[in-house]
Amino acid sequence: MAAINIAHSLEFERPLLLLEKKIDELKTLSASGAVDMTAEIGRLEKKARRLQEEIFSDLSRWQIVQLSRHNARPYFSDYIAHTFTDFCELAGDRLFGEDPSIVGGFARLDGEPVLVMGHQKGRSTKENMLRNFGMPRPEGYRKARRLMELAARFNRPIFTFVDTPGAYPGIGAEERGQAEAIAMNLEVMAGLPVPIISTVIGEGGSGGALAIGVGNRVLMLEFSIYSVISPEGCASILFRDASRADKAAEALKLTARDLLKLNIVDEVIPEPRGGAHRDPTTTADSVGATLRKHLGELKKLNPRQLVADRYAKFRALGAFLGK
Repeated sequence: MAAINIAHSLEFERPLLLLEKKIDELKTLSASGAVDMTAEIGRLEKKARRLQEEIFSDLSRWQIVQLSRHNARPYFSDYIAHTFTDFCELAGDRLFGEDPSIVGGFARLDGEPVLVMGHQKGRSTKENMLRNFGMPRPEGYRKARRLMELAARFNRPIFTFVDTPGAYPGIGAEERGQAEAIAMNLEVMAGLPVPIISTVIGEGGSGGALAIGVGNRVLMLEFSIYSVISPEGCASILFRDASRADKAAEALKLTARDLLKLNIVDEVIPEPRGGAHRDPTTTADSVGATLRKHLGELKKLNPRQLVADRYAKFRALGAFLGK
């Protein structure tokens, strides 16, 4: 289980981390032979398991939003390293430049050539500046489109990983056609004759997420979110107060469980108790197994059926009330 920096932890998980830190200290003391703390350690471990169950069995939507943004949460690059082999990154949109906030290239899944791509955030301030905090500019989306069209030409399945607050709203991005770049991706992805599986691994923010999210199968990790707007943005518009983001999150119904009930996503991938950041290896194993399952199902469809399947999926989204 990954060690989490208490200083960077979320408020609601801090009591558990403090208790686990105390357990580790007692284990160190006991191992030194100075005193036998076995009984006390056992008692505290039982208490930690109960506390973990209490905290994570009834999270609010706002707490899930916070988990989806956890700075120790596995990023796209972590899934590449664990699930895929022979990854060869391809850069540039052949029109303007390179955008490091979207990473993509060809790789192998169990020996089969595939295209894998996704939003990439940074851990440090320096890397976040490089990755623009996972918010792509138009050249990022045009690079994504170029790679997906290349994958279709060579009949390679496409795996996309969504983890972005949204498309970058800066002046330069707007000048270079941010809306057009996103719209073109939606159009192109709708018609690609290869299997497309999209997985939301953290934040799924509005069109910035959907631009690489038009898949035959849309999957979400248990503590990820997917919404047309961030809770803070929604609260700023509706309540004129971004600090009411927790109330907006409840109204948006943006969690994986919510979206599964609404038939917007096809499957929720369970996370280890405490979140993906607590056990990245187990999380990646679960994601890999789910990707393999859905790819096996989609490979039974011919190119025309794949396009029709994707079209039918997105046409069916939404709930309408008649008179």
